[in-house]
Amino acid sequence: MRAVTRKEKKYLCDLASARRLQGLLGAVLMPDPHNGAFGYPVRSLYFDTLGDRDFHERLDGVDPRRKVRLRVYDPASDFCLLELKQKMGDNQVKRSLPLTRAEGRSLIRGDYDCLLAHPEPFASEIHAIMSICGYRPAAVVEYNRLAFIARENKTRITFDSNMRASEANFDIFDARLAQYPVFDPFNLVLEVKYNGFLLSYIRELLNTIDKSEIAASKYLLARGVSLDYQF
Repeated sequence: MRAVTRKEKKYLCDLASARRLQGLLGAVLMPDPHNGAFGYPVRSLYFDTLGDRDFHERLDGVDPRRKVRLRVYDPASDFCLLELKQKMGDNQVKRSLPLTRAEGRSLIRGDYDCLLAHPEPFASEIHAIMSICGYRPAAVVEYNRLAFIARENKTRITFDSNMRASEANFDIFDARLAQYPVFDPFNLVLEVKYNGFLLSYIRELLNTIDKSEIAASKYLLARGVSLDYQF
């Protein structure tokens, strides 16, 4: 089980500004080893309660709040990550549990008992949360991510584009998953994640481009289509 605590800021920026910032960051930060030429895909299945509690708590800005998701980086992968992300004040706490492909498919079907075979306390905790609160698959969200890393403060800066979603097929292992766009293709989401405080040289680089801070999460953007919310 892996746990990460950090602050997160999200911004909307246009493609030209993003490309300029990527060039500046690439000169001083390490590229994510998975980047490749155009980044890497991220596909997540978000779970929510029957009453969409997590959606509405995120929409209303409730603190603390949480998100439960199953994440994969390649539909052909033989593993996935079950993650619980909790917002508490200015901090985001993310805990992850690696699962096999078969276990991931069990969760997609709504069978969470495979978690009880794991010795980690987090496995029992997330099993209780999902079972007692009636979590079920709600939406798949996928996007392309380009990331840069600074060793100091565990800083991570990501650019997420080509965001799409599905609320009909929850199989994140489906290589031909049909999805619809949920974000303006001429803009992308810039996320800045760090511990404690943001280093001055990174802040100065971020200030060289036009951007606006946003609050809507990718899960809200995906569900907003069917639940008729505008962000």
